[in-house]
Amino acid sequence: MSDRKYSVASIGPRLDSFLGPLLKQARLRVEYTMSDSEVSDDDFETPDVVVKFTGQDVDLLLENRAELLLALEHLTMEVLRMPSDDHSRLSFDANDYRLLRIEELRMSAAAAAEKVKRTGVPFKFNPMNSRERRVIHLALRNESEVRSESTGSGGFRQVVVYPAGMASLPEPARPPAGARGSRPPRGKVQSRGARR
Repeated sequence: MSDRKYSVASIGPRLDSFLGPLLKQARLRVEYTMSDSEVSDDDFETPDVVVKFTGQDVDLLLENRAELLLALEHLTMEVLRMPSDDHSRLSFDANDYRLLRIEELRMSAAAAAEKVKRTGVPFKFNPMNSRERRVIHLALRNESEVRSESTGSGGFRQVVVYPAGMASLPEPARPPAGARGSRPPRGKVQSRGARR
């Protein structure tokens, strides 16, 4: 791959020095292998390096929509100090979860597009991470009757599919900062100036 930025040779030792002890400390009975990804015509996900997990506890990594697997991936990227623009260049996988999830997202995008064409009403996906939103956008890029855009912020960012000529809906209201328990704890307020 001509635009490869990372390789097993360049990040493998640092990845091993973080991931190995972490998995041992967590007492997860899994092993992993790293490989440089092969050149592919599929542009839905084209990482430079793929880390595949196997072993007795691999199902734990995949519970709750692979929450632990994705958390390990994110922590590893932080430790490697990969900029957010490079996060798609490293991929953690187990039992072909990524491949199956991409196919599921592609089918969901196609179903959403058909529904929007039929009803003329925008369709909102549940919030998802940037990689999954990218798959939805790519799956719909050749659709002439609908368009997609991401809306919201942080963990609430989601894809909305619109009829091609429709204006975007207003951004969803963000919850006010500190809305839950917006007042400081009483102890801190009372301790001010309580010198004796």
